[in-house]
Amino acid sequence: MTEQEFEDQSPRMAQSHLERAYMEEYLRGLGLGLDDLRLLPTAQARELLRAASTYASMRLSEVETRSHLVEELHGGPPPM
Repeated sequence: MTEQEFEDQSPRMAQSHLERAYMEEYLRGLGLGLDDLRLLPTAQARELLRAASTYASMRLSEVETRSHLVEELHGGPPPM
């Protein structure tokens, strides 16, 4: 992997790790983990994954919104 490819992929990787963490957080709030979903009926597991994904999307949107606010407060995006 070239340095440019790594730099291009790094933010996406970070976002996917954060998304997974938020999904796990949601499930932990229900007393479950991702591995526990395999033990549940398929329909129930899908519904829980859908709800966890929605929760993660909302949290990621919150992070993005805060990031934009910080950029505005500090006069633009950070220098690269």
